[in-house]
Amino acid sequence: MNDLAIVNVSRRTFLKASAGLALGFYLPLGYGRRNAMAAAGGTAGTAAFAPNAFVRIGTDNTVTVIVKHVEMGQGTYTGLPTLVAEELDAAWDQIHPAGAPADAKLYNNLFWGPMQGTGGSTALANSFEQMRKAGAAARAMLVAAAAKRWNVAPADVRVSAGIVSHGDRHATFGELAEAAAREAVPTDVKLKQPKDYIYFGKFVPRTDNVAKTTGRAIYTQDIRLPGMLTAVMLHPPRFGATVRGFDAQAAKAVAGVADVVQIPNGVAVLANDFWSAKKGRDALHVDWDESAAFTRSTDDIIRDYRKLAEKPGAVARQDGSFETAYKKAATRIEAVYEFPFLAHAAMEPMNCVVRVAPGHCEVWNGEQFQTVDQASIARVLGLPPDKVAIHMLYAGGSFGRRANPHSDYPVEAAIIAKAYAQRHGGHATVKLVWAREDDMRRDYYRPLYVHRLRAGLDAQGHAVAWEHRIVGQSILAGSPLQAMVKHGIDPTSVEGAVDLPYAIPNLSVELNTTQLPVPVQWWRSVGHTHTAYSTETMIDELAATAKADPVAFRRQLLAAHPRHAGVLKLAADKAGWSTPLAPGRNGEKRGRGVALHKSFNTYVAQVAEVTVGGDGRFKVDRVVCAVDCGFAVNPDMIRAQMEGGLGYGLAAALYGKITLRNGVIEQSNFDGYPVLRINEMPAVEVYIVPSTEKPTGVGEPGTPPITPAVANAIAAATGRRLRTLPLVLT
Repeated sequence: MNDLAIVNVSRRTFLKASAGLALGFYLPLGYGRRNAMAAAGGTAGTAAFAPNAFVRIGTDNTVTVIVKHVEMGQGTYTGLPTLVAEELDAAWDQIHPAGAPADAKLYNNLFWGPMQGTGGSTALANSFEQMRKAGAAARAMLVAAAAKRWNVAPADVRVSAGIVSHGDRHATFGELAEAAAREAVPTDVKLKQPKDYIYFGKFVPRTDNVAKTTGRAIYTQDIRLPGMLTAVMLHPPRFGATVRGFDAQAAKAVAGVADVVQIPNGVAVLANDFWSAKKGRDALHVDWDESAAFTRSTDDIIRDYRKLAEKPGAVARQDGSFETAYKKAATRIEAVYEFPFLAHAAMEPMNCVVRVAPGHCEVWNGEQFQTVDQASIARVLGLPPDKVAIHMLYAGGSFGRRANPHSDYPVEAAIIAKAYAQRHGGHATVKLVWAREDDMRRDYYRPLYVHRLRAGLDAQGHAVAWEHRIVGQSILAGSPLQAMVKHGIDPTSVEGAVDLPYAIPNLSVELNTTQLPVPVQWWRSVGHTHTAYSTETMIDELAATAKADPVAFRRQLLAAHPRHAGVLKLAADKAGWSTPLAPGRNGEKRGRGVALHKSFNTYVAQVAEVTVGGDGRFKVDRVVCAVDCGFAVNPDMIRAQMEGGLGYGLAAALYGKITLRNGVIEQSNFDGYPVLRINEMPAVEVYIVPSTEKPTGVGEPGTPPITPAVANAIAAATGRRLRTLPLVLT
């Protein structure tokens, strides 16, 4: 089957063009035009350091921008094409994004070295100059072609809104595409100055809005291939359990069921459709071997972690002498914080389509971790990685879940397809579908953590001592990214704590890493999800103990960090921090709290206003958010990501909790693991600090400050300091 038949309409229409400009930069000898186009479903492109394929202009005047990062709702398919459109001087309605294939040589994340993937809020930041240069080079080639056609100097040719002109002569990009393809690729291009920006800093419509609202956007669940079977898994109820034996007779008797196969993760039922596969799965009889299964409960884990928090750990940061300063401190505070496992709960549960044939494999997926998944699938199938082609589709959310270092569900799909193919002539096309219950019970969770903080103030109320001990699992240990763990420190466990910006002279951060069979990985904003809470609620408690204003207390500790101080001041000013809150109704208490945090090189401060009822229930009424993310390419998208990020964090603050009882995950759907409802979303105001710094990411940094801001507001209203999440007053 031609894979172009399953991509989005705009791309399909574009590829009908009979000819076009495939803009190639530094393509190696032998890497022909046809291969260059095929590399991204009809593309070739530019890169700062290696061969790339980002821009294609067709004779139909369509500009296709090949996007190397997945679109999972964060706006990548708008942000990255904006970079090209700005330097190309294209009309926005010409621009159409298309997902890049898995090819780290062409589409690597420039911040990650020879690896392709989306994460760490790096998509726009690592592409900022790369994609702009791609657009600028394409423009230069179009101008050169027009100058030759009209016999004029290139400097006299103008480009605006997709039209190349000189005097009364005009040509569209499409009319010049074939001629431009014969021009030399410029080795150096000049990028625009801010005074000439057309799109940067302004609103542009999202490129995926129409497709998503009309249902034309293609997700993995939309893929239909000839001969495709749907697979549904029955996983063990406990981590570490395996299949001792199973009876497939009842499952195979279900109409539509094609086969039942055992794989290392459990038993898969393959059928003509999802419902038949699910009914077959429900009819399975499996005898589980739980001799090596994990059977402990959440309370047991927390009890052990609390004991570990009393002991020294691997040193992640050491300034001065904490013990000496703490003993001399006039006032000492100690607090222990508990953070539960969290599920990702993405709108689209995990799914993946794999087609295997002798010597080759194709994958369709909301693909976030191309290089890792490609290598993992290749290893399972015994293929070279370049024989595994991955088609990147839209992802219905992720929050980090689809960037799995172990490639769990893509590998599972590949193993199922391989097992079926071995029984049925060497070929198989399988769509693996996890239901919500599978997704919730087999997630790779945000780890459970316990923090122990001790801090001291001198007689003048100045912070002089700070010790932060963190206990929890490593995300990176045992994964392909193990090398990032240095001296026993997983950087994802201590980020946000090890780089605490406050000027406290005697500061220590230690880590005790635990080992559990509960699978874990990054969750939106990773380690910052817990370190922001413990640090910002503790700093607030220090301010209260010193009888200082929380904003003023922070600001006097931030003299060496002007960008932190800048967002803090902006948020406080816009929130009316110095003015009293309007009183609540009878029996209600109201409070205002602030939190400040830097993550992924982006600075965010949030001020939350809450109302606490007489019954102890509380509501977040308003959040004022200030963000410094460098130059704002698309302010509207930045605001949307801040709103979405804090909404996601607020859901965890109110409800997020995955628990185990005797080794079994207790939550299975949104009844036990609620997400934020629309009536619970506070009024949100987002203010962006004007900046000329290079842009940084915004997909994750809105999440960390919201929970401590809310907790500090609750403390301001009630005097209670909450140290266990989710936040509960009743």
